[in-house]
Amino acid sequence: MPRTAAPLLTSPIPRVADSDRRRTSASVVLRSVLEHGPVARSTIARLTGLSPASVTDYCARFAELGLIRESAVLRRSKGVGRPHLPVDLDDSRFVVGGVHVAVPHTTVALLDLRGRVLACREVEHAGAEPAQVLARAADTLAALLSGAPGSRVLGVGFAAGGWVDRDSGTVVEHPLLGWREVPVRELLGARTGLPVHVDGHARALVNAERLFGGARGSRSVLHLFAGHVVDAAFATHDEVHHGPRSQAGSIAHLPVPGGTEPCDCGRVGCLQAELSEGTLCRRAREAGILDGVNPMHVVDAAAAGDQVAVRLLRERSRRVGRAVGLLLDVLNPERVVVTEIGVMHRADCLAALREEVGEDRAATVSPIGFPDSVLAVAGGAVALDVLYRDPLAASPDAI
Repeated sequence: MPRTAAPLLTSPIPRVADSDRRRTSASVVLRSVLEHGPVARSTIARLTGLSPASVTDYCARFAELGLIRESAVLRRSKGVGRPHLPVDLDDSRFVVGGVHVAVPHTTVALLDLRGRVLACREVEHAGAEPAQVLARAADTLAALLSGAPGSRVLGVGFAAGGWVDRDSGTVVEHPLLGWREVPVRELLGARTGLPVHVDGHARALVNAERLFGGARGSRSVLHLFAGHVVDAAFATHDEVHHGPRSQAGSIAHLPVPGGTEPCDCGRVGCLQAELSEGTLCRRAREAGILDGVNPMHVVDAAAAGDQVAVRLLRERSRRVGRAVGLLLDVLNPERVVVTEIGVMHRADCLAALREEVGEDRAATVSPIGFPDSVLAVAGGAVALDVLYRDPLAASPDAI
């Protein structure tokens, strides 16, 4: 008998491909407006390779959704003809909420469509019971929104360290908080009534750098986050690698040659144990620099001239540099972004890190572009990444 199965399979494939193509095209158009606006539609067509008719259609749909608007300033082309009326991002209507759960506190923020922090509060943990932490975050977000009555909310982004599964919206495991299999999307969504998007903070900050920071246009980006939690993320060809159940980037227990810090896993010299802010603060307390657990107090002491604080920060940055060097050898990215308090706030710490990386690769390494709002940006960037990947899904009926 003649084969008849193959023709039956051909009809849905173009529809799926067309849907993916439309989503990708819409994404590159809106990101072109974000990066270059105010920008003429003809320039967007040239930058993206899309037809002028397609760009005009997408811009009309974005304007209907309230994501872009026509600029009041006419731009004349270099040749003869009518001046162009450029389009620009409309950052006056929509906001996203951002929730980042760290070890000592939760950061709750509102961000506009350009990734700028409009309002932010830190909420200290009164215990780390997940439902309680998320309920307080939702209540804080509601309070921030009450202070921005004209804003319409597209959704909430949630970020944290540890093992965070984007697809299920779950914190699978966060050993420092004692969280396991916490259904963040479900709990936070029920409390806020808003769409909730969930991801790990290292991946969230890679997306923030690629959308709003210095990594725009980079073909591959490595991000190393060294806070209380130490983890990494890698993006290539406009995609952040997640791996099965979003477990990629778990580097906390990589062995550090010569490391002496005991780790909760029972070994000595694990990367997180050596580099964590908890270790930095303990060493600072032992040196009499501070009596608390805030690593920024070590930075403040160094800024005031305390040479022991300076030494501790530089030594930590050097250890971070060695970790970056190892990851560079494995992944060979075009750009490296580092989130670490010494590197973010002190030129000598950045120099120490780059020295460890090596002269031939030092120029590829830079600190995160949001040194004063890292955690606020991390949470909001999760939601903004969803928007810029599929802008036509943005609802004109957002709350």
